Amino acid sequence: MSDYLPAVYVSFRADYPEIASRLDALAAAADVAGTLSERDRRLVKLGIAIGRESEGALRSNVRKARSAGIPDEQIRQAAMLAVTTAGFPTAIASMQWVDEVLAAERDQSSDKEV
Repeated sequence: MSDYLPAVYVSFRADYPEIASRLDALAAAADVAGTLSERDRRLVKLGIAIGRESEGALRSNVRKARSAGIPDEQIRQAAMLAVTTAGFPTAIASMQWVDEVLAAERDQSSDKEV
């Protein structure tokens, strides 16, 4: 597991491997249940995490969105759009979390280049 995963998540997966495996299978089945592209699925999941103010899910989905090739500006726009639907505090908290993940990803990339 990666360094950025919360300890509670890593522990849950270790303590309950069968449940973790079934959750992974459910997520995989949900991903192919419709016609949305990976890009669209990433943005939808990011929007859900933003609206729920789910910091862990938001951080995870920012990383997955970047892996899917979604530009940083579009990821930030997803958080900004929360202003009118979820409220200013939600948008600001989300933008902070997004920016922290993007900065960490940039730092990781620059470390690999050295």
